[in-house]
Amino acid sequence: LDEIELSLPFSERFIKPALERLGSVLTSRMAKNRQVVLQNKINLAGRPYALSVNGFEVFKVIAGIIVALLGFWIGGLLFSTSFPLRVGAAGLGFLVGRYLPDVWLNNKIKGRQKELRLALPNALDLLTISVEAGLGFDAAIGRLTEKFKNALSDEFAQVLNEIRLGRPRLEALDDMGRRSGVEELHTFIQALIQSEQLGVGIAKVLRIQSEEMRRRRRQRAEEQAAQAPLKMLFPMIGCIFPTLFIVLMGPAVIIIIHTFQHK
Repeated sequence: LDEIELSLPFSERFIKPALERLGSVLTSRMAKNRQVVLQNKINLAGRPYALSVNGFEVFKVIAGIIVALLGFWIGGLLFSTSFPLRVGAAGLGFLVGRYLPDVWLNNKIKGRQKELRLALPNALDLLTISVEAGLGFDAAIGRLTEKFKNALSDEFAQVLNEIRLGRPRLEALDDMGRRSGVEELHTFIQALIQSEQLGVGIAKVLRIQSEEMRRRRRQRAEEQAAQAPLKMLFPMIGCIFPTLFIVLMGPAVIIIIHTFQHK
């Protein structure tokens, strides 16, 4: 065992265990409800880099230290004669650095949910075609995971693995709908569960849900198009109009200045 341990890299023998212990200490100081909320957010983001609650807390501390050092250095450039101000800049940097991983995680969640929404209509089409061609629903899911490589196919692959390990299909699907955080996907899963419980043909449900998803996507695109003029208004007021004003009024101002100088 000692020989195997010594053959491991330095990071595996010392750095990783130290970070894991630090993460355990930091997490033990958190309230249980905060741990649950953070774990849910990590799940919504798709567990990037196999991140855990402990790992995320360590990530926040490391980010805080890095930004604190950067703040201390910048404070030295701006307040070279005042050590307390440099320490204050480092403290502010630490607070900002601890907040940055939360921003990163929220962006990951939004990006993943957007990817799930965009992939859902095409995935439903493939499931519908596969089921209508005579495949079972589990086989159709397997075909989907082979055909597509995105966040939605990863979720379905996890469902398929859970089913193969003996978990009930409806339970695995329901869990996927809840952890995705996407309303459209959750609605689709609930429709599947109800159809199976009531004995309704799954192909018909898939066809209806596919059409509904496309209608929602078209409606969302129309809403975004309607908001575009309002979003363009402020850049136009702040950037384009001042430049246009200078171009139009500049020659007139120069002529007026020359006129008064000659008088």
